[in-house]
Amino acid sequence: MTTRNTGTGDVDPAVREELARLRDSIDNIDAAVVHMLAERFKATQQVGHLKAAHQLPPADPDREARQIARLRALAESAKLDPAFAEKFLNFIIAEVIRHHERIADDAINGTARPTN
Repeated sequence: MTTRNTGTGDVDPAVREELARLRDSIDNIDAAVVHMLAERFKATQQVGHLKAAHQLPPADPDREARQIARLRALAESAKLDPAFAEKFLNFIIAEVIRHHERIADDAINGTARPTN
């Protein structure tokens, strides 16, 4: 497969078809990632409510460190940059902690807000 790009946007139809196939695959993977993250956050919301009910702190640095180490190892075995995986997990953890803090505040103040 070769491209024929003459500056006018002409692309070999076989290349265009392969590009569309790959992009469809990427779109499917993105959808799966979003659904998996939604499920993960449903579970972490339950953890947040349990922590709030028992006055546990929103963050658990020991667990977070174990999870980061675990995810880095998984990333390495999957041939994914472990630093990227760690950044991604740190972003998720920060969001989870933010949710847990809000749940704890709501429990203390007797208010309930949507959890997003």
